[in-house]
Amino acid sequence: MAWSYLLIAGLLEIGWAIGLKYSEGFTRLLPSALTVSAMIASFVFLGLALRSQPLGTAYAVGTGIGTVGTVVIGLRLLSPG
Repeated sequence: MAWSYLLIAGLLEIGWAIGLKYSEGFTRLLPSALTVSAMIASFVFLGLALRSQPLGTAYAVGTGIGTVGTVVIGLRLLSPG
């Protein structure tokens, strides 16, 4: 179950990282609220994974999913042309 929690945490990290762009410095209410909600949920799922996973493994996997996903989606959504 811990690996599922890490996957969810990573996907939520992608969501909040992309959401930071759309919140425009937390000046837009709905994107800001969704971004903060995704941040909190990401940390909750990471915490759940840490119940049975070592910290280094869980953090590396969760942030790795978030990093790769953010780069891929960011290139698709935010690149000009």
